Amino acid sequence: MKKILTLVLVFLIVTSCQNELTELNTNPKRALIVPGETLFSSAEKSLTDAVASGNVNTNIFRLLSQQWAQTTYTDESRYDLVTRNIPQTFWNIMYRDVLRDLLEAKNLIGKQDPLYNDPIIIKNKLAVIEILSVYTYSILVNTFGNIPYSQALDINTANPKYDDAATITNDLFTRLNAALASLEVATESFGDADLVYGGDVVKWMKFGHSLKLKMAMILADADPAKAKTFVEQAAPHVFTSNADNAVFKYLPAPPNTNPIWVDLVQSGRQDFVAANTLIDKMNTLIDPRRAFYFTPLKDDTFKGGTYGASNSYPSFSKPGEMIVAPTFEALLLDYSEIEFYLAEALERGFSLGAVPGTAETHYTNGITASLSYWGVSQEDIDKYVAMEAVAYATASGNYKEKIGTQKWIALYNRGYDAWTEWRRLDYPTLKVPSNAVLPSIPVRYTYPVLEQNLNTTNYNEAAATIGGDKAATKLFWDKF
Repeated sequence: MKKILTLVLVFLIVTSCQNELTELNTNPKRALIVPGETLFSSAEKSLTDAVASGNVNTNIFRLLSQQWAQTTYTDESRYDLVTRNIPQTFWNIMYRDVLRDLLEAKNLIGKQDPLYNDPIIIKNKLAVIEILSVYTYSILVNTFGNIPYSQALDINTANPKYDDAATITNDLFTRLNAALASLEVATESFGDADLVYGGDVVKWMKFGHSLKLKMAMILADADPAKAKTFVEQAAPHVFTSNADNAVFKYLPAPPNTNPIWVDLVQSGRQDFVAANTLIDKMNTLIDPRRAFYFTPLKDDTFKGGTYGASNSYPSFSKPGEMIVAPTFEALLLDYSEIEFYLAEALERGFSLGAVPGTAETHYTNGITASLSYWGVSQEDIDKYVAMEAVAYATASGNYKEKIGTQKWIALYNRGYDAWTEWRRLDYPTLKVPSNAVLPSIPVRYTYPVLEQNLNTTNYNEAAATIGGDKAATKLFWDKF
């Protein structure tokens, strides 16, 4: 009997030790089951961080659009995309941290029991996920060109094929239209889990239509008829004030702070100053946003460093105090850019339906919305829009130059969109640095190195199809 008891005791001790050892392999702070709503929140933050970041390993769009110049390290403003493998990082974030999270959120929310979850709310959540997925794919298409799409995000397809960019864009319009049609504005969606609109379906409806307008205008030179159709469908339902802006609000404490604060203040780095390209233009116009965009020098003037060259940090204006604050918000889409699109649409002969106003009106509205957003007084707004060099009737150039120049200024701190609009409208005129490693300003990101090495066959086919995997290869919509 004693032997039996002893054996039982030994067995229990060994089993207990094994259980304890097994439990050591379990991280109690890492969830095994994640709600779809949490994944949606994570995707929103990853997306916003990527487009708002000032880290040259992730986002160099402020440099490509010549908003900022560099101090010690100048590789990126001389168009070296390879040394830091910037395309790879941006690609990974968009696919892995945004689109994959959105897909998993869609799968989990789609499986929720409608007996315990309002089916209309479920439908709204799925529609919002789809709208944000379309937004993200549009960024990838308009950054790289042909990309993995129909086979993307499938864990069983290690080497996805690349789909044609124009074909993807057509499908994105189809998806966006379906998502908008399924939204029920009388019911909520994500609530607090939505870090942009707090679950407000009315605002997501406006965002979706504004995104449709934006995507359509990007097509305007490549397919005017299709662009006209989508613009005319979207225009009556787009943003009508800054209150509609797609805003991601950051918090005072890490890890939820403004990425620019992290990159420039918390890190103690002094890598960027204002670019002379932007500052010189704003100085010429005596633009009242200078004091919000940048810091003045001791003599209260604003001076930009030479774009593409190494610049002394103390000698030039820096990114402004608002922008480097830990809580400064990021914009995914705003009313100002929508008004500029409406002005351009009218110049192209598109109808805006019941939307009132002329191209001049919408152009002025776009400038006014930007000035107001940054905190410029109404008195200074009135003076600025009345200036001969600013007013639509008297500003120099054709409509592309007028709209392109003012939109470029208004899209400060939104480097990706400023770069996209410069590629699309070809204004303002930006100069290539004399010491650039490429002969022209990049009009696309080259494909990631890992795609070349691990997805070689599909990469080679995609590169050949678009005309070469080069930063100078124009995307299908970039006709001029």
